[in-house]
Amino acid sequence: MSLTVVDVDRFEASRGRLQALAYRLLGSVGEAEDVVQETFLRWQAADTGRIEVPEAWLTKVLTNLCLNELTSARARRETYVGQWLPEPLLGGDPMLGPADTAEQRESVSYAVLTLMERLTPNERAVYVLREAFDYPHREIAEILDLTEAASQQIYHRAKKHVADGRARKARGEIDEAAARQLVEEFLAAATSGETSSLIRLLTDDATSVGDGGGKIPARATPFSGAVAVAKFLWGLFRPAQVKRDYAGGRPEMYAWTANGEPAAVAVVDGRVVGVMCLEVTAEGIVAVRNQINPDKLTRATERWAALDPGKPLFTAF
Repeated sequence: MSLTVVDVDRFEASRGRLQALAYRLLGSVGEAEDVVQETFLRWQAADTGRIEVPEAWLTKVLTNLCLNELTSARARRETYVGQWLPEPLLGGDPMLGPADTAEQRESVSYAVLTLMERLTPNERAVYVLREAFDYPHREIAEILDLTEAASQQIYHRAKKHVADGRARKARGEIDEAAARQLVEEFLAAATSGETSSLIRLLTDDATSVGDGGGKIPARATPFSGAVAVAKFLWGLFRPAQVKRDYAGGRPEMYAWTANGEPAAVAVVDGRVVGVMCLEVTAEGIVAVRNQINPDKLTRATERWAALDPGKPLFTAF
């Protein structure tokens, strides 16, 4: 069926919310955009005149498409080269979605997106719909064809899994200025040549993990412990021609935010070649997650071109 202008406008009014929902569910911009497009095609084929609440209909279709995608994605990630990390979104990206409450901001943090990989597809869907979009369990049950009681049980189980995965409570709200200051301090310590200054910023059980997707060298298992992480980061920023070759030049380093967390952004000739997200607790930095897979940095590069980041802190390698 052909859509009227009104039908198209209805869909476009929901597009931003659908993209934000799909990104939270899938952790991938490309996959999120694909399911939003498929949702549009189904909207186009539907008898829209019989759909009483377009927003509810679109949410149900998109969520179930995401559940199918999550099932197949799990199989693909079993053969993924190295560690799999979500695709980062730089501060201000509209795909980050609602950020009015602490729960909404938390649900799209890089730390929580990573932890949500441990959830079943249904757990992830219920968690995101409830935490990020504040859907009542009655509506979640309708979207997922569950009972309301089952939705509540799945939500509490998912929330516990996420909470258990965070060994320490996250530090209180960090505004952009404070986040960038923390990144500046972190990068200064990481390049000082003295691991002791960096160790002081890390928790004793800090970890560091990178996702190169088999295209950029990255250790298959995380570094664990403040000393091991500090030594790795010190070595990471040491000059080496092979690093410049992989990056395509000498990266300029900036302090920024990604998914609401402090982040170091590495840029070569306007192209983002790395986003290092810092998970911060009251005790210090508990995790360093470095996304260097070029396939997962396209959106960051597009977003970077629209920003005014100022001068870089330094040029690496």
